[in-house]
Amino acid sequence: MPELPEVETTRRGVAPWLEGVDIERLVVRDRRLRWPVPRGLEARVAGKRILAVERRGKYLLLRLDDGGMLLHLGMSGSLRVLDEGSEAGPHDHVDLVTRDGKVLRFRDPRRFGCLLWQAGDVADHPLLKSLGVEPLSEEFDGHWLWRHAHRRRAAIKSIIMNARIVVGVGNIYAAEALHGAGIHPQREGTRISTARYRALAEEIQETLRAAIEQGGTTLRDFTRADGNPGYFSQKLKVYDREGEACYRCQRPVRRIVSGQRATYYCPGCQR
Repeated sequence: MPELPEVETTRRGVAPWLEGVDIERLVVRDRRLRWPVPRGLEARVAGKRILAVERRGKYLLLRLDDGGMLLHLGMSGSLRVLDEGSEAGPHDHVDLVTRDGKVLRFRDPRRFGCLLWQAGDVADHPLLKSLGVEPLSEEFDGHWLWRHAHRRRAAIKSIIMNARIVVGVGNIYAAEALHGAGIHPQREGTRISTARYRALAEEIQETLRAAIEQGGTTLRDFTRADGNPGYFSQKLKVYDREGEACYRCQRPVRRIVSGQRATYYCPGCQR
């Protein structure tokens, strides 16, 4: 599933083509996404100007003057900017056609994504109301993470993947950040010191920024808005490296299942 770096990479890829541009029309070929594309959305957005393309967690927000569209890539979705008239494939469910002849095409083979409407401020959509802090914001640091996690008996990997606490830290990036901080993924939140929470917050931010710089991580379905893969998979220290030597201590990386997710860690480095 595309996580924060992949969504931010997508936002940066499509924003220059969309911001300040008028919508010619919206073409919906299949409304059957995770939630049905609202009927009447085509007429509502036609002729409107896209004021900004933003991200909140794993959601993209397309702000218009009287509301906005909320878009989620789901498990396998992607956005591409193409020339108008480009032939659509069987999984290309939505086209946003601009007046300057470009098409923002939403492809979603598994149809777990969504395209929804929110009147007024799109950030007020109910799906966004319960989301936690943005990990790359000034608000997020080690003290903030300690305050929200040190009384929780859950595994620290589950805590930092809880979108009600901090958004966008998916399975890959949680594993990588915990390895960087030297913390075992199953260690309880109550058994982590303030100093180690500080190190973990810094590793989360460093890992996410590095992934964004590399265009995200391509393991299966993700491609950037220009059609190219993300290259952060070449930088992974533990994720999907079961049995391979840890780059730091040379112990074999282990794979366990924690919180119904495959979890990778180094038994030598992470305590």
